[in-house]
Amino acid sequence: MPRVMGERSDAVPLLAEVFRTYGFEGASLARITEGTGLGKGSIYNFFPGGKEEMAEAVLKDIDSWFREQVFQPLRHAADASQGIGEMFRAVERYFLSGRKVCLVGVFALGHERDRFAARVQSYFAEWVLALTTALERGGRDSHTALALAEDVVGGIQGALVLARAADEPALFTRALERMQQRLD
Repeated sequence: MPRVMGERSDAVPLLAEVFRTYGFEGASLARITEGTGLGKGSIYNFFPGGKEEMAEAVLKDIDSWFREQVFQPLRHAADASQGIGEMFRAVERYFLSGRKVCLVGVFALGHERDRFAARVQSYFAEWVLALTTALERGGRDSHTALALAEDVVGGIQGALVLARAADEPALFTRALERMQQRLD
């Protein structure tokens, strides 16, 4: 029996998991209905633009979460190290200590990359910029701050892939700890 949801926003986290598991291209309507528990009519009622609108809603939701939980603390914490610490804690929570892959990263690597290029680029660019800003506030020169920010954001993404490939989520947590120590 199809699930009853009152609002479109209730479906977005479930859609995210379908896209995270199968990518954009692999997220067929059958997989979407199975993953959300919604009937086809409900899905198209909430997302008349189809799968592309669903993916946009998911990316918008991820963007909002990262702005609030990661980018804002990096930019506005009382001191830079506090904001950086909040970033690492939020990232560990969001990616379930390495058990959950980065959906934006999945979209960046798949065939859908060009379709969502602006969103994907914006997400990573904003993360690098926010971390660079925090590192500069913490006393790093702009060149060093940018290089470290790029290394850390890339390192987080790489650690997610490695933890998933090794089926060892603790690898992600250990990598985060080393990156945070590097920034302290």
